[in-house]
Amino acid sequence: MFAIYLTHPQIRMEPDKPVPKWSLSDVGQARAEKAAALPWAARLRRIVSSDETKALETAAILSRAISVSVEILEHAGENDRSATGFLVPEEFEKAADRFFAFPEQSFRGWERAIDAQRRIVAAVEGVLASHDPSQPIAFVGHGGVGTLLKCHLLGTDISRREDQPAGGGNLFVFRLADRALACDWTPMEFWQGWQQ
Repeated sequence: MFAIYLTHPQIRMEPDKPVPKWSLSDVGQARAEKAAALPWAARLRRIVSSDETKALETAAILSRAISVSVEILEHAGENDRSATGFLVPEEFEKAADRFFAFPEQSFRGWERAIDAQRRIVAAVEGVLASHDPSQPIAFVGHGGVGTLLKCHLLGTDISRREDQPAGGGNLFVFRLADRALACDWTPMEFWQGWQQ
């Protein structure tokens, strides 16, 4: 069986709020609702989410499709960027490039990529250690740590080459039996589900 790692879709930038408190935009909500109506969403048996608002909102939309409660996963949030506060998109992209290019260094006080990778891998593996491998599961989170998890699963160095397409709301899939990647980043509303 499979696990899905799904990133929240488009958000409302709210510079006066901490980034973890940002919400989905109307576009992001619509995309999540479209994905929740697909057959793959109906097959999920468990949804685990970061505690950040945008991830929780995405997970809640999916959970309504299958009538299960969202489980909140500690230590699954996005890389800690609070040291710099809000960065305009152009500056953020430059900072993200440095975050991935120099994983053992902190960009202006950000959590290091290598530390964020250890954290997200431990969080996901902690859930899967007691999860029934015959049941499909979705982890709902963020693009940065999702990319770090994907790099770990691939056994490759940390690199932004493995990052999701811009805009968020993408998923990748890995097999529970051996943690092998089964589907690369795909927009959640376009994915047609896994093959048995």
